[in-house]
Amino acid sequence: MEPICFVMAGVAGRRARVSGLGAGVSEMATAVRRGEVRVEDQVAKVLRTIADRDATIRAFVSLDAERALEQARRIDAKRASGVELGPLAGVPVAVKDNLCVRGSVTTAGSRILENFVAPYDATAVARLVEADAVILGKTNMDEFGMGSSTETSAFGATRNPVNEEFVPGGSSGGSAAAIASGMVPLALGTDTGGSVRQPASFCGVVGLKCSYGRVSRHGLLSYASSLDTVGPMGTTVADVALLLRVIAGQCSFDGTSSPEPVPQYLEHLTAGSLRGRKLGLIDDTLGEGVDDEVRNLVESSAVVFRELGATVERVSIPNLAAATAAYYVLAPAEASANLARYDGIRYGSRASDTLSVGDLYTRTRAEGFGKEVKRRIMVGTFSLSSGYYQSFYLRAQRVRGLITQQFRELFDQGFDLLLSPVSPTTAFRLGEKLDDPVKMYLDDVMTIPASMAGLPSLSLPAGISSRSGLPIGLQITGRFLDEATVLQAGHLFEELCKKNCQG
Repeated sequence: MEPICFVMAGVAGRRARVSGLGAGVSEMATAVRRGEVRVEDQVAKVLRTIADRDATIRAFVSLDAERALEQARRIDAKRASGVELGPLAGVPVAVKDNLCVRGSVTTAGSRILENFVAPYDATAVARLVEADAVILGKTNMDEFGMGSSTETSAFGATRNPVNEEFVPGGSSGGSAAAIASGMVPLALGTDTGGSVRQPASFCGVVGLKCSYGRVSRHGLLSYASSLDTVGPMGTTVADVALLLRVIAGQCSFDGTSSPEPVPQYLEHLTAGSLRGRKLGLIDDTLGEGVDDEVRNLVESSAVVFRELGATVERVSIPNLAAATAAYYVLAPAEASANLARYDGIRYGSRASDTLSVGDLYTRTRAEGFGKEVKRRIMVGTFSLSSGYYQSFYLRAQRVRGLITQQFRELFDQGFDLLLSPVSPTTAFRLGEKLDDPVKMYLDDVMTIPASMAGLPSLSLPAGISSRSGLPIGLQITGRFLDEATVLQAGHLFEELCKKNCQG
């Protein structure tokens, strides 16, 4: 494996390519507020970059250049008139295509919604607009979030910018690829069982799965409602922290959103140190099936945290191995109920020349849903059926409860954070696992446990494979609603590695 220096150099390169200044998001917004940069010029430059690079990467499924330029002109006019601009002033942001953007086609990567125009903004999107960000367009994704490679999208696969023969991960692969290729500095993704963290790891960017309820799900096209979260993605932890501060907080449209106050995440990054913090290295994530380079790099990362003053001990979560099996009962069960609304009657595509209501339902769904979505609907419907509900669904819920309790016990023992790989391997080749769903499902084995427990979990670049040249990610998981400590640890890790590289 190659050291973190290679990753940090990649971060600097992406920043320079996006902004032309080599600056972070906070610095980009400050330059706009000071009048040093015209937003319209900046957005026009980003749109040219996308036109140049996205023909092969295919990170975006739709761009609204006119709308983006109009937003930019409006922000420039606000600044000229002396109105105070928001924390993301003029910063270009991409949005995953399962989040509603008013007036834009929102497909969730599915043919069944290829003509659906969202009538309102998702809460996370509305907060971006309020913060004076510029929404560029919608990024590609696995259909309804069901996949780990962005290959199940009805609109074609996205490629990994690090090596275009490999997948970018999924289901937020389009958002990760847009950042990794230098097209945008920030993007929104969503994470149900790893869909922000795994593509962040595969593409060498930073991605955060927030605590369940930290960010409103209003305007998110549901996959599994008790697991879905909206998550920020960027080139550095500081950029992700700023984006989270903007989108987090209670929402009157989402009864599951947390009423807890939203911390100043950016300020917390440097408020103190990790001295005296207790970290657990999860032994169960470093065993059979984990690539040697991934294992070695995660274990080496523990040394960096010790340098930062933390103590690191090996820990175990006994039921971790059962998490993936339980997830692939629970998530499809919820999906089978959520996706029942796509019937050709209320919105979305509708089959033509049907003979009856039953025929309309059947043909609309047969023509509109892809293979993987149909598979999960069938699995979910089966596990909820009267003869199997107790054997499968209720048993999976008990496993979920056990895993949540075992995480809680570790935190009660004084552990502040838990370390593990994001994925057992680096990115795999396009098409390699598309016809073997079980192999694809097992790529989520490291990320699913935190999703089942509703905990915050960060993926950040930690090195590069010496064999493939592909990025390897480190996962940091924290207590419920303690994104501040998770982000601080990631930022201090990032900064120390950068310092060591420069030294």
